[in-house]
Amino acid sequence: MNAPHPMTHPGSSEAAELKVLIAAPRGFCAGVDRAIRIVELALQKYGAPVYVRHEIVHNRYVVDTLKAQGAIFVESLDQVPDGVPVVFSAHGVPKAVPAKAEMRGLDYIDATCPLVSKVHRQAERVYDAGRHIVFVGHAGHPEVVGTLGQLPEGAMTLVESVDDVAALSPADPEMLSFLTQTTLSVDDTRDIIAALQHRFPAITGPRGEDICYATSNRQDAVKAIAGQCDRMIVIGAPNSSNSLRLVEVAERLGTPAHLVQRGTDIDPTWLTDIGTLGITAGASAPEKLVREVIDAVASVRPIVEDVVVTAEENMVFKLPRGLEPA
Repeated sequence: MNAPHPMTHPGSSEAAELKVLIAAPRGFCAGVDRAIRIVELALQKYGAPVYVRHEIVHNRYVVDTLKAQGAIFVESLDQVPDGVPVVFSAHGVPKAVPAKAEMRGLDYIDATCPLVSKVHRQAERVYDAGRHIVFVGHAGHPEVVGTLGQLPEGAMTLVESVDDVAALSPADPEMLSFLTQTTLSVDDTRDIIAALQHRFPAITGPRGEDICYATSNRQDAVKAIAGQCDRMIVIGAPNSSNSLRLVEVAERLGTPAHLVQRGTDIDPTWLTDIGTLGITAGASAPEKLVREVIDAVASVRPIVEDVVVTAEENMVFKLPRGLEPA
């Protein structure tokens, strides 16, 4: 941690310069980019309104921007009238949702992140092999609800912690597999998987990592700068799993961290008596909000910016057939 870097006394005309370390990668991932583009292209193809089941991604600014273009966000298909298109969010949906849409004859477009869809397919393969699935995730999160809903009830058991692992009593400990939510803490998940493997030596898991590249990269980027920062600001929504994990990563390294949605959320007292501030953004937060937050910080103290790059991201996901831009 840096030594405190006090602002000059209240009567002074200028505050001391604040160093701002900006994490990279930060902000939008390929799955979020694709989901937002799907809603925009659906509006171009069908015209407004286009209905979206659940927030397309967990970010109020993004949702409000799409609302202004004619998107209507609902929590249930029952709220979607007949004869209009509906988009399923990036988090994925239980199988019952597209089945119901088909039964009603609704045009639907699935904006589920391909990395979440990959977990869905893994779940089906493991289930078909006769194994019970232990799913590591946060109860109630839309991605978890969607993944659990890929299989019949009882085919998966959700665990959220090492303590939950200790409480498991599977019918056949020799026929277990684990899968995970894509937006978890890398460190927490590693501990839970280690506990599963210790308790159930025969348990199998995915060959690759279920936690997505963007979640891992953003956590690594915070780890790279947190030790040099007196405070961290994470731009993201309070219901954004990957954004909340970034706050936790910083705080575990001893750096106080705050989750904000907009520049107006910045408390000037956070910027007093510090020399270095870290800034990052969750995978659903647009770069426009990053600049807004940096500008809000700069309105309190003069700043010098430094971008710290820990990985390059070039991932691009294909759009659904029939929605390619003209």
